[in-house]
Amino acid sequence: MTDHTTEHLTIVSHPLVQHKLSIMRDKNTSTASFRRLLREISLLLAYEVTRNLPLTTRRIDTPMMAMDAPAIEGKKLALVSILRAGNGLMDGILELIPAARVGFLGMYRDPETLLPVQYYCKVPENLDERLTIAVDPMLATGNSSVAAIDLLKEKGAKNIIFLCLLASPEGVARMKAAHPDVPIVTASLDSHLDDHGYIVPGLGDAGDRMFGTK
Repeated sequence: MTDHTTEHLTIVSHPLVQHKLSIMRDKNTSTASFRRLLREISLLLAYEVTRNLPLTTRRIDTPMMAMDAPAIEGKKLALVSILRAGNGLMDGILELIPAARVGFLGMYRDPETLLPVQYYCKVPENLDERLTIAVDPMLATGNSSVAAIDLLKEKGAKNIIFLCLLASPEGVARMKAAHPDVPIVTASLDSHLDDHGYIVPGLGDAGDRMFGTK
């Protein structure tokens, strides 16, 4: 089941998503297990984020007869990973949608100012004609996410969805204020941010836990 909390925010409350997320939150879960679970959750989240893709029909021949069969309409969608942690979500989605075009945005958060710093950008062409799904496991302060969406819009994207594993109320509010036209899909809306800008109860730093770094 999916809990549509607001028009702007969708929380995917499927039991498998919530169960896997609980294991990921556990500080004793290994790097290998964390990475595997993130991949599995991303597949489940991808079902939700692609729920409203427009369909058309195309003529095919089954072994029995010809028919007009449903097919996704328009250009293939674009997946844009916000590096580095976004890659963990993107890998699972690509298993479900292997023909998607892929882009990367290199953003990191300055630990002193908590503001985003861009260091890389390579995205598909014709973003104005594609559904663009931006992926990053954590929507914390929202600063990096807002900057990433700013950049995607500068590159022509008009139909954007932001997909994350965890979100904070502060991050959701920041995104809604800056980009009210960009819906957010997440597995959990957590309690708050701590003084260092980390989501609480959260799961720590997603990138560090995924790649085994500190």
